[in-house]
Amino acid sequence: MSLDITNVVKSYRQGSEKLTILKDLNLKVETGEVVAIVGASGSGKSTFLSLVAGLDSYDSGEITINNQRLSGLTKKQMTHFRAETIGFVFQQFHLISHLTAFENLALPLQILDRQYDDQFILQELENVGLRSRAEHKPTEMSGGECQRLALARALITKPSLLLADEPSGNLDSETGQKVMSLFFAQVRKTKTTTLLVTHDLELAKMCDRKLILKQGQLCD
Repeated sequence: MSLDITNVVKSYRQGSEKLTILKDLNLKVETGEVVAIVGASGSGKSTFLSLVAGLDSYDSGEITINNQRLSGLTKKQMTHFRAETIGFVFQQFHLISHLTAFENLALPLQILDRQYDDQFILQELENVGLRSRAEHKPTEMSGGECQRLALARALITKPSLLLADEPSGNLDSETGQKVMSLFFAQVRKTKTTTLLVTHDLELAKMCDRKLILKQGQLCD
């Protein structure tokens, strides 16, 4: 897997004013690398992740994932490419509340029309310590359990790239540490290339690289 971002510019209009959020941003990430993105509030971290995910368009430059230029994809193609290639973990869990843990994991595979058996889903739950919670719904689970389930869901399709936006931000300190220890164990076990946006410098230290988003650009 390769992620190559070259001279990306992103701006927004605010009335008559043009605000440039990202300016000639460059980044190259190798297969299996875990990279932390830190920066002040409003520095453009979420915008940056949205561009990499293909959820928003950039003004100029290029983002290439697995040799596929994102700007060359139609909206329909981008939706399919994102489902096949990218996993997401958010601060808010975004689980489907009326589905069980088992069903939440099975859904991404069903959307992609991939074959699976029950044992595969149960093993993925086991990997995050939730096999005993297979028939429980998110409303019956703790915050830490929900985030572990969200991590399992993000990895269930074996994505090339994982995007994590403040994944411990909605958890207390002790629970957050436990969940993130599992997070790093899982992404390294699966060799999943990962971009982790965080304000937690201790978490950033656990990554292979830490980059600061400042004045629209990434720097060491």
